[in-house]
Amino acid sequence: MTELRTLKVALLGCGNVGAQVARILIDDADTLASRTGARLELSGIAVRNLEARRDVELPHELFTNDAEALVKDADLVIELMGGIEPARSLILTAIRHGASVVTGNKALLAQDGPTLYEEADKAGVQLSYEAAVAGAIPILRPIRDSLSGDRITRVLGIVNGTTNFILDQMDTTGAQFADALAEAQRLGYAEADPTADVEGLDAAAKAAILASLSFHTRFALEDVYCEGISSVTAADIAAAKDAGFVIKLLAIAEKLTDPEGNEGVSVRVHPTLLPREHPLAAVHGAFNAVFIEAENAGELMFYGQGAGGTPTASAVLGDLVSAARRIVLGGPGRTETTTGHVPALPIDAAITSYYIGLDVADQPGVLARIAQLFAEHGVSIEIMRQTIHRDSASKSESAELRIVTHRASEAALAATVEAVKGLDVINSVTSVLRVEGV
Repeated sequence: MTELRTLKVALLGCGNVGAQVARILIDDADTLASRTGARLELSGIAVRNLEARRDVELPHELFTNDAEALVKDADLVIELMGGIEPARSLILTAIRHGASVVTGNKALLAQDGPTLYEEADKAGVQLSYEAAVAGAIPILRPIRDSLSGDRITRVLGIVNGTTNFILDQMDTTGAQFADALAEAQRLGYAEADPTADVEGLDAAAKAAILASLSFHTRFALEDVYCEGISSVTAADIAAAKDAGFVIKLLAIAEKLTDPEGNEGVSVRVHPTLLPREHPLAAVHGAFNAVFIEAENAGELMFYGQGAGGTPTASAVLGDLVSAARRIVLGGPGRTETTTGHVPALPIDAAITSYYIGLDVADQPGVLARIAQLFAEHGVSIEIMRQTIHRDSASKSESAELRIVTHRASEAALAATVEAVKGLDVINSVTSVLRVEGV
């Protein structure tokens, strides 16, 4: 029997995911060797604190503070440190020393991915990042490889488990945002500082990666319009439920064509109403799902655990085996499939629908005035529901209107809402949320 060659694997970071990756590399060494054609030797684990407690018991001699020396002597490098620096510098050092790199660092890829891709191309090594989006769900390779002969037109994704858990709690229990967030923190789904999750920044970084692969153009974080969920109230959730919708934080990337025939891509993250019969509406808890529309394949959905040590480690190991097999069999590294440039469109160019909640005076002619104003702005009303509220103390009446529009440009819809605010029969605009799937 031919003796298998050995490939040195350097691991940067040993948090929840890194500890599981190290465990699998050690426990499943024989299985991984049979799948790659080489033995994957964990040569070291770079950490800041050598004495910190780990989720998994690992050989103490593997740990080191000298990350740079570790990556310079590796065939494969797994970066799970997170953040921009020193992760960026260490990845570049690894690439320039001939190592293929596996990373789950969506923030770094969204901010500085083009530099890393270019360096990997020059060095002829592989840069893989399946774990950067949607945890264990295999979504990036299917987009890059399985759908490479098709044209993707639209991607909608629930790509942040923390926000999905919070919104699901609010929907199923009636909880306020603060209470649902506290429960997410208690269960470990949300960090002590949840800003990156609840303000949509984590999802925006993933949206940039999804858009780049789907439309073969490099999109960065600044190309993504971003709104979080911190302003979503229990009243918004209840009103959406009453109208047959559920609110999800969606990452959306879609190709649009303007009236002159020019193509562009809208990339955005924001709270969105979905009809309860839409496949993404059934994604509960901290799970993720990505819904893809393609010209020939039609509609596809990928669903699974979007976070957690073991699920994310599965994605990391899938990339590692692929990179190791390339080294064994030979051939150039595979990094990205950017072949052109389609401009990123501002949010005003997005095509969507609006859900608008209005508190209005209960008097004749109000509905007609509102409908006329919508028509003047070229926005068509699909659904309008009215509920009368009576104040027994003041013996006054007001009406709550809930309007769902047909799809129109964001610019036209926003202008309509501003015009509605100026009507003397409008007491207040209680909510404005975008709608998809209608």
